[in-house]
Amino acid sequence: MAPETQETVQRTPLFDMFAPATYEEWRAAAEKTLKGAPFEKRLITKTYEQILLQPIYNAGDIADLPHINSLPGFAPFVRDTRILGPLVERWQVAQELPYPTTTEVRQALQADLPRGLTALNLPLDQATRLGIDPDSAAPTQVGMGGVSLATLDDARRLLTDLDLSRLSLAINTGAQAMPVATLLLIAAEEQGLNPSQLHGWLGADPLGALAADGSLPGSLDRCYDLLAEWTRWAIAYAPHVRTIVVSSHVYHNSGAHAVQELGCALATGVAYLRAMQERGLSVNEVAPRIQFTCSVGSQFFLEVARLRAARMLWARIVSAFDGDDTAQRMHLHVRTSAWTKTRYDVYNNMLRATGEAMAAVMGGAQSIHISHFDEAWGLPDEFSRRIARNLHIILQEECNFFRLIDPPGGSWAVEKLTDEIAAKAWEFFQAIERQGGMAAALQAGMPQAAIAATRAERFDAIAHRREVIVGVNMYPNLNEKLPEVRQIDHVQLHTARAVDLRHARETRADDVCQSALIELAQQRTMTAALAAGRAGATLGEMSCALVAADSAAPQVTPLPAHRAAEQFEALRATADAYTARTGRRPSVFLANMGPISQHKARADFATNFFAAGGFAVIGNDGFATVEEAAAAALAANAEIVTICSTDETYPDIVPALTHAIKSQRPETTVVLAGYPTDFIDMYRAAGIDEFIHLRANCYETLARLQRLKGVAD
Repeated sequence: MAPETQETVQRTPLFDMFAPATYEEWRAAAEKTLKGAPFEKRLITKTYEQILLQPIYNAGDIADLPHINSLPGFAPFVRDTRILGPLVERWQVAQELPYPTTTEVRQALQADLPRGLTALNLPLDQATRLGIDPDSAAPTQVGMGGVSLATLDDARRLLTDLDLSRLSLAINTGAQAMPVATLLLIAAEEQGLNPSQLHGWLGADPLGALAADGSLPGSLDRCYDLLAEWTRWAIAYAPHVRTIVVSSHVYHNSGAHAVQELGCALATGVAYLRAMQERGLSVNEVAPRIQFTCSVGSQFFLEVARLRAARMLWARIVSAFDGDDTAQRMHLHVRTSAWTKTRYDVYNNMLRATGEAMAAVMGGAQSIHISHFDEAWGLPDEFSRRIARNLHIILQEECNFFRLIDPPGGSWAVEKLTDEIAAKAWEFFQAIERQGGMAAALQAGMPQAAIAATRAERFDAIAHRREVIVGVNMYPNLNEKLPEVRQIDHVQLHTARAVDLRHARETRADDVCQSALIELAQQRTMTAALAAGRAGATLGEMSCALVAADSAAPQVTPLPAHRAAEQFEALRATADAYTARTGRRPSVFLANMGPISQHKARADFATNFFAAGGFAVIGNDGFATVEEAAAAALAANAEIVTICSTDETYPDIVPALTHAIKSQRPETTVVLAGYPTDFIDMYRAAGIDEFIHLRANCYETLARLQRLKGVAD
């Protein structure tokens, strides 16, 4: 090549060598490859949020978006609330420690703090969140979901040798914060720690508690009064502690899609802003003390866009309340989804959590909990904690994600999705506002009904296997070894905690304590709460004093927690129980007809189909004649026989083979793989009991067969 020619080539920008293609030209080429199939049906995907995911995006899709030229650290904060994103301050490694006793939590902290944990993410058990002492609670409430915290001794055991000036707090106290905060503040004070040294969040979420439990320990007004008092005290004495939590986990875990979850979070945040303003606090005092926590699911780009949209919409809301730039900055904690985690093939949960954690990082989360892979079974062990914790470290140190500020920013797809999610979440938020706000909407059942509809849609897609859960409704492994289950003996724990409470009451000056509780009931201040705590009052006693002489507590329909895999897991569990009871797994014999090329596709389909319900599938390389197939099927002694071949061969095979089997064993269920529409009636008349095919409801079919064959009651 001549020197001048080489220089010319080197100076030519790479893409200038190719003629640019318009969207219309690309679409024409794409439609040609579809060979007549509708473009909209094959290449455009409708999400549960009713967003149409396009196969390709271009610059025109984002040209008119108002946020597109914004910068990190500047309103509307879509790109991050910090100018340098995670470069200066990495996301907190805020792993939940869901153990039922303070001793077990301490053991986990001692193991995990030297190995990367940077926050005390402390889930509280149901009794603690409801403000009930464990000896007054139902046994199932004690240790359910987290630690039982009821006495000052509990708080002392928890915080022994912990440097809370360096360890960030991450504690959602439920409907009331003051009793929990009182115990922890006194224990920290005894270790020489000033409240001004604390940071993170130690806050209440009354509306989230109402949605989850269906009731509150007191009236919503009283909960707001106490929240305002705790916030006012923290502004004066613990300025780095956020006191109000907006948690949307309850909506996510009930099956809500991203728009519904975000809309509920925004409406809850607005309710808290209004309630605190009514009690004398300004928006610039309140908004910086609100901690948002949400779950991130499996739809990677949608979830990244949702987190970006959340910051943008919250900034819009706080601005409408005349909040300044500092007040408009959302504090965002993310946990990877509990909805997506499975009990079977649990190591796949590591992969699910990895994708979800990456979405949280790229969406700008400031602290993250990554699910333990065995979360759906019960308490994590050291191994599952280590894997989840190390994923943070890998994302930071090996992937260098902390060096990236809003990495998807400018992406045509992500920016367009951010705008679409923001618009739809705003619509859902406005629908809640038209109900009178979040509390009124919950009492009217509006969010519950909308989320129930989405949950039903999700379960239907999973049942039909349009939504795939690897290892559960597709590609199940019936030979897997299930993990060791670490569950709580609630009765034993309840008894032990009752002993702890009796000891706490016996060793205090009861007259002093009762006097302090009377003072607390009259004043309902943090000063009075701290005095009661120092006098030995328990969490339940303080909670009762704070809601004394209160009006009736609200009652709503609670949002039930679910997981995507639970229906198919129930089928597997039923089949496993049958196997343990009878000594043999319920079985399906595949009557594969003809050479492998003729039956393989449907045989593979049938194997996957039945294994999802816990059925053992007996395969083979195919039979040349009906007689051979019938003899083999009868010899296998299987409860179900499934015929696998092609639609073209079925007219000659199905009637004869079905008759040969049922004439010898009438109770055998004969299934046909496929759904040859023109012959359905004929095959049913010949004795076919079920048809399995791509459009079949796999879950309902398997449940029906389990009942028919005595596997299920």
